[in-house]
Amino acid sequence: MTKLLSAICVAPLTVSALSVFASVAFAEPKKVAPPVTISNVWAKTTVPGGAVSAAYMQINSAKPVRLIKVDTAIADIVEIHDMKMNDGVMEMKALDAVDVPANKLVELKPGGMHVMLIKVRRPINKGDKIPLTLTFEGADKKSFTMNVEANGQERNGAHH
Repeated sequence: MTKLLSAICVAPLTVSALSVFASVAFAEPKKVAPPVTISNVWAKTTVPGGAVSAAYMQINSAKPVRLIKVDTAIADIVEIHDMKMNDGVMEMKALDAVDVPANKLVELKPGGMHVMLIKVRRPINKGDKIPLTLTFEGADKKSFTMNVEANGQERNGAHH
C-alpha cells in the first residue's frame, strides 16, 4: 500500500516536471539582432528652397554587419554616399553598403561616408526630428532593421 501511495504521489511530480522540460525544449527560438549601437545621429538643415540634405551617425556593432539600406519618409531618394579627394577634386559616389567590423566604430560624417537625402519633401530645420530606418545584413546574410531619429542641425562641413 505504501508503495502504491508513493507511486501515486510521485507520478504527478514526474508528469509535471516532464511537461516543463517539454515546453522549454519546444519553445520557439527568439530572433535576436546583433547588438548594434547607433549614436550621434543628425541631419543637415536644408537651405531655403533646397531639396537635399545628408544624415550622419556613428555605428558600432559587437558582430560584423553591413549597412545595406536607409529609408526615410521625408525624402524621395535615400542613398549611402562616400566623398573622397581625388587629384585635388572632391568626388562623391553612391555605395552599395557600409561594412561595420566587429567592435570598430564607423563614422558617417561630413566629408566622408554619409546618407544622402535627395528630393526632401519638406524643409529640415534646426531641432526637427527626422525618422530613419536602417537595414543591416549580418554575416549570416539575414537582414534586420533599426529605427533611429536624426536631429536637424546646422553644422560646418561638406556642402551638397
